Amino acid sequence: MAKAMKIAIVDDEQDMRQSISQWLALTGYDTQTFASAEDALKELGADYPGIVISDIKMPGMDGMQFLKKLMGADSALPVIMITGHGDVPMAVEAMRVGAFDFLEKPFNPERMTELAKKAANARRLTLDNRALRRELSDGGQIIKKLIGQSPVMERLKEDILDLGQADGHVLIDGETGTGKTLVAHALHAVGARAGKKFVLVSCSALEEDALTKRLFGPMQPEDSQLPAVEEARGGTLVLEDVETLPDAVQARLLSFINDEGTPPETRIVAISNLQEQNRTVEDALRSDLYYRLAALHITVPPLRQRGEDILTLFTRLSDEFADEYGCEAPNVTAQEAAQLLQAPWPGNVRQLINIAERAVLQSRRGSGSIASLLMSDHDEMQPVMTTEGKPLKEYVEAFERMLIDNTMRRHKGSIANVMDELCLPRRTLNEKMAKYGLQRADYVG
Repeated sequence: MAKAMKIAIVDDEQDMRQSISQWLALTGYDTQTFASAEDALKELGADYPGIVISDIKMPGMDGMQFLKKLMGADSALPVIMITGHGDVPMAVEAMRVGAFDFLEKPFNPERMTELAKKAANARRLTLDNRALRRELSDGGQIIKKLIGQSPVMERLKEDILDLGQADGHVLIDGETGTGKTLVAHALHAVGARAGKKFVLVSCSALEEDALTKRLFGPMQPEDSQLPAVEEARGGTLVLEDVETLPDAVQARLLSFINDEGTPPETRIVAISNLQEQNRTVEDALRSDLYYRLAALHITVPPLRQRGEDILTLFTRLSDEFADEYGCEAPNVTAQEAAQLLQAPWPGNVRQLINIAERAVLQSRRGSGSIASLLMSDHDEMQPVMTTEGKPLKEYVEAFERMLIDNTMRRHKGSIANVMDELCLPRRTLNEKMAKYGLQRADYVG
């Protein structure tokens, strides 16, 4: 494993860097040598597949300046500093800045090898975790369903990736229609239990006796289904509307959790809809059960806080419904885009799905507008506009991004056709696509 890791050796003294390189090469490392920090920075950056050993005192850019540059590019890159006799205070300062450790000249080569091994192991773990995060974030089908690039959605995806690797029980809360059950699926899909059972029980859909039987049994001989706690063993048990659990069922669930021990064999993901009401799930559950279920916590953001994600979601949804109904997706005017962005969305994503489907149906008939659909939901959508205003620039940019995205999608990534339709020169289109994070490869094929 150590052979796969590189060690960059930075020292202005040729004899020193060569001797370090030869010693580490004999112990199985792939070494690179640099006579200056400036030369090293041309090769080193984020995700460098190895570690760095650098002298502190060098002409030009010294070791401390070099360390700060490296930490700015990748704060998790292990850097071992070499100091001269009497430079220990400087080495301590380097540790404060972010150095992995330091060696004082003259140093024991065995000690250097020991430090290099620890640093390489730490680096390998960091790179493996980053690779896993990218794989889950870029390739996980469930994660891909969490559409949007707003700061709150990026934070939600990060939380899912982090908590998905943990063992503790999770409480998910948020307003109705925000996608809490989808988040539960995502937590299961990105964790170690991905290949195990995912069992969902709606606590509000069953009377107390039926709920107790569904969760804990005993099942009747004629029942083909196992009790939920047995069916989900080793996997994930999701309890929707957990705040509706009767007291007696709460006591049984607490006993089950206590018997499972730590870490639990079966992970429980509890979903609550009480956030938008005057009560909280903490009020609804006995405290000892609440603190076990809420060991980890995710709040799913409401749609109105997701900015231009609203337009991205509307576009994707209307495209899907247009394919389903065999017609063209409706065009969204700048005024309608602003109205979509400003609507309060009490029903969140679920309400947006309904609006998108109705927009496609009325577009197929050649009548109506998105504004009329928003007004027709007046009982839910009052006030039609949110009280929180946004700068005009944000609305313009959101509409511009949606327009380019829609046009790229319609022309399957043909830059020439998009330039022609939007009357944009190539350079301007490229600059705007870079600004909005749009890539031609996402539209081709």
